[in-house]
Amino acid sequence: MSKNILLIGGSHGIGNAIVQHMHDGNNVFVASRENENLPDGVTHIPFDATSDELDTSSLPEALHGFVYCPGSINLKPFKMLKQEVFEEDMQINFFSLVKVTRAVMPLLTKAESSSAVFFSTVAVATGMPFHTSVAAAKGAIEGFAKALAAEYAPTVRVNVIAPSLVDTPLAGRLLSNDSKKEKMDELHPLKRVGTPEDVAGLAVYLLEQNAGWMTGQVLGINGGKGSLSV
Repeated sequence: MSKNILLIGGSHGIGNAIVQHMHDGNNVFVASRENENLPDGVTHIPFDATSDELDTSSLPEALHGFVYCPGSINLKPFKMLKQEVFEEDMQINFFSLVKVTRAVMPLLTKAESSSAVFFSTVAVATGMPFHTSVAAAKGAIEGFAKALAAEYAPTVRVNVIAPSLVDTPLAGRLLSNDSKKEKMDELHPLKRVGTPEDVAGLAVYLLEQNAGWMTGQVLGINGGKGSLSV
């Protein structure tokens, strides 16, 4: 059965990889600032998660899937992070997620069964230096998602994916040359950073009915980082 899927952010990185997987046979809507790299048949909605209110009038009456992709990576010692950085990270990662979720929840509840997928980071469950700001913001997502999953069961399933470093434009500063990439690869037991396709495959699974008995979970996909010592 064709599903109605909304992604906030889908022009680049993990979001775009999800779109590439899901657009064939489904009605996919991408709300983002840019409409690059979107396949034919995908509906683009101009939208800035940090400032805009989502206009749901351009969406179908019911949504079967919802994915929130915007995020940030600010990795610095705590003493070098200004208060504004914490506030900005909370805004893009968490408060904007809450705002959009509030707008689309009536559409998710109109479907017989629907799935919401959010993104955290391995640094929430595993304390890592220089991650105080992003870990705080992503930790808020994990708590929010579990409470939301409990409140909207059994109609809406809510799960979180917590990756380690993924080779996306957002991580470009950390992977800008071969030396940096090799260093980051070595931090993972599987000896490589993630690809957008690695993470997209898990997101697609969570959106499909095969994951129909899974909700309230934080799922790590991290090349073994945080759980293995090798």
